[in-house]
Amino acid sequence: MQKITKEVYLKWYEDMLFWRKFEDKLAAVYIQQKVRGFLHLYNGQEAVLAGALHAMDLTKDKMITAYRNHVQPIGMGVDPKRVMAELYGKGTGTSQGLGGSMHIFSKEHRFYGGHGIVGGQIPLGAGIAFGDKYHGSDAVTLCCFGDGAARQGSLHETFNLAMLWNLPVVFVCENNGYAMGTSVERTANHTDVWKLGLGYEMPSAPVDGMNPVKVAEAFDEAIQRARKGGGPTFLELKTYRYRGHSMSDAQHYRTKEEVEEYKKIDPITQVLDVILAEGYATEEEIKVIDKRVKERVSECEKFAEESPWPEKNVMYDVVYEQEDYPFIQHKL
Repeated sequence: MQKITKEVYLKWYEDMLFWRKFEDKLAAVYIQQKVRGFLHLYNGQEAVLAGALHAMDLTKDKMITAYRNHVQPIGMGVDPKRVMAELYGKGTGTSQGLGGSMHIFSKEHRFYGGHGIVGGQIPLGAGIAFGDKYHGSDAVTLCCFGDGAARQGSLHETFNLAMLWNLPVVFVCENNGYAMGTSVERTANHTDVWKLGLGYEMPSAPVDGMNPVKVAEAFDEAIQRARKGGGPTFLELKTYRYRGHSMSDAQHYRTKEEVEEYKKIDPITQVLDVILAEGYATEEEIKVIDKRVKERVSECEKFAEESPWPEKNVMYDVVYEQEDYPFIQHKL
């Protein structure tokens, strides 16, 4: 893993702040009904992505996740303007407006979605890793899911085969405490989700998911193990989301005081504190970064607003059609 230097801290600060402000803008335009359907925001969990990206080799490693999936592809290299346009349903979006909020995707940047089925991406992540192993690649797949998805049976089936086949995959539970709205304590007789991997003799560990340094160190160990043929790892990233499960979540299951307590260990604030304490940047230089982030978000919004809607034929172009389908009988 690259050393965590001044440049890394400054990059983390700008990246995480951009992701946060990008999501804040999405919340605002959602209220204006410019973005429709479901919208699941990542506010508070940015350290997981920042630390993971630092440990990954973005020229070959892959990522797959659930439907809280807007900022991950941006981190992987996807143009944020296209991500914003996809949420607007515009033709310039990552999937020409056909995927929307829950299905951002980029084959070019090895980001394999955005999946709306809870836990549906877990076996797919192992499958991607199987493909890499089959073809002799030393790429590693990060398969991310939430604490709610950890209760799906598919997780156990996948863990079993991943260990049996020694697949180069890092399973990542982003435990933000409440799944959709039910606390971890109410869904199982254990609260240490990471221990689920121990039953399969999979290296497993809890990680402070609010600190990008801790995250980067844990991911580096897991990724290097997988790359060297050591097989899967299961990491439970203990993090927190400041917003509801989706924009329609009234959040009756927690107090405002609890949210404010977690904001005291905000990942962006933690990184900024180090930057200022170590003299990596002055207050004025931070203001320049803040201004640049604000301008980038505005550019994304402008691009999405001004982009055209997709042509109607696009909907039909992606539907499979076989003219000589043998099981259709035509009346004479």
